[in-house]
Amino acid sequence: MTEPFTIRCRENGPLLLPATCKIVDHLGNEFAIPPGKEMIALCRCGQSKNKPFCDGSHKQCGFLAAEIAVKPPT
Repeated sequence: MTEPFTIRCRENGPLLLPATCKIVDHLGNEFAIPPGKEMIALCRCGQSKNKPFCDGSHKQCGFLAAEIAVKPPT
């Protein structure tokens, strides 16, 4: 069984995930991931000029997203 990969939510920034994943559009077309990348950043603010990838626009637009995962009850 394959271990699931981790998607990290950066505080007030993009989603980070391993570049080994495949990202496709709503028609099933694959987005090209630049070679040599270990991680990719996906835009969450909606302001990137390079969607679905992050271009750092969240820093200028005041994007806030500092969600914290709720720990399951023990």
